[in-house]
Amino acid sequence: MLKKLRITLATIFFVGITLMFLDFTGTLHHWLGWMAKVQFLPAVLALNVVIILVLLVLTLVFGRIYCSVICPLGIFQDLVARLRRKKNKYSYSKAISWLRYTMLGIMVVAIAAGIGSVVQLLAPYSAYGRIATMIFQPIWKFGNNLLASVAELIDSYAFYRTEVLVPAMGVVLIVAVATALLVGILAWRNGRTYCNTICPVGTVLSFFARFSWFKIRFDEDKCRNCSLCSKNCKAACIDFKTRTVDYSRCVVCGNCIDKCKFGALSYVGGYKSTKASAKADNNSDNAGKAANTDSSVDAGKRSFLLSAALATTAAMAQDKKKVDGGLAVIEDKVAPERQTPITPPGSVSARNMAQHCTACQLCVSECPNQVLRPSNSLSSFMQPVMSYELGYCRPECTRCADVCPTGAIHHIAKEQKSSTQIGHAVWIKKNCIPLTDGVECGNCARHCPVGAIEMVPSNPDDEESAYVPAVNESRCIGCGACENLCPARPFSAIYVEGHEVHKEV
Repeated sequence: MLKKLRITLATIFFVGITLMFLDFTGTLHHWLGWMAKVQFLPAVLALNVVIILVLLVLTLVFGRIYCSVICPLGIFQDLVARLRRKKNKYSYSKAISWLRYTMLGIMVVAIAAGIGSVVQLLAPYSAYGRIATMIFQPIWKFGNNLLASVAELIDSYAFYRTEVLVPAMGVVLIVAVATALLVGILAWRNGRTYCNTICPVGTVLSFFARFSWFKIRFDEDKCRNCSLCSKNCKAACIDFKTRTVDYSRCVVCGNCIDKCKFGALSYVGGYKSTKASAKADNNSDNAGKAANTDSSVDAGKRSFLLSAALATTAAMAQDKKKVDGGLAVIEDKVAPERQTPITPPGSVSARNMAQHCTACQLCVSECPNQVLRPSNSLSSFMQPVMSYELGYCRPECTRCADVCPTGAIHHIAKEQKSSTQIGHAVWIKKNCIPLTDGVECGNCARHCPVGAIEMVPSNPDDEESAYVPAVNESRCIGCGACENLCPARPFSAIYVEGHEVHKEV
């Protein structure tokens, strides 16, 4: 029953979190958003004491069930490990303690120093978020239309349609693929190696798991030293020779109990000292490889997803031209060089974003206007920034704030968003087509939602001169409508410069 219960709960969490990242309609987060908020590191960065205490209490009572039931990256490892059909494929190994504590130390220092890029690379929830957003979501979109062509699949990777997006999104895609390969190879070969050697969340929970009330325990009178428990332990934490369990690495999957033919293993509560538990507590720092796991996911579907991902990654290298009515090629826009990056409304400031964002890409995947994309700056690596080549930030949309689990983007009302200044528009005279091409325009003024742009004569002394935009910076909220809808190519004649700290207008 332990194994069946674990698989059932893990399936619910994994499917729910994955669907939340794959959902491009913005409807599922109302029902599934809590699954992101109960992840350990997002709760820490959001200073959500209640969730942190609940997770720690669960660990003290049941062991590391967080890693096998709640953490999507942990469940992802189980699914990949399931691909390897070899029976009795694991064995006990000593823990690589120096690596575990080194990675935890790096994470603690990074959080204290505000080095967000390190936190985001190591955080398990963020790692899976990148995999789901950058690899799985475009395939999911394609799957919604069985009649879609390969060109439409390529087109679903919208961030490749303009040159400016390739560095930002391309870097995150590379990181996502590298993470998936690293975690996948380790899981396929040795099960939970990543969880018990690299993941800092797993290391933190291991301190508490040693003292959990419920544990996997040996009945030495029934044990026949058949080694099936060790050969099926994906955490490599059971030494059948000494009949001990390294509880700091055990993720309570139940595989050992399921495989034991003599009923020598059970998951029971209590702190009664036994030979097994005493040795496990004394030797918990000396145990180590990880292992494979069970999963209810169909292998054929996984093979399709993996092969499709490889095929589409190769296809994305092709340069796709956009054509207007089949008559003329429309040149793609290029992002301007912004002195200050633009962070989403509700993020309060660039500092708040850097301190609380885990770069899970959930807001990026949820943005309906393709305004958010990962930063390629070292100071805010993979955290969301805004740019307006594919769309602009509509005043009525608050989806990024609604889905953020860490408090990096605070919930903001639609009315408040329309008065929150995240940046201001800047006019570039040399790019403006009324001056360069001698035609009337006024797109920026017509589409500004707050009326911050007015068309005025380029020559104040000549009413017949070309009309150009004048920006009222005190009213501009930095939504990017002017930049996005400006017909100038490749650089817009008006663009938004970000603010380090947002303010009300």
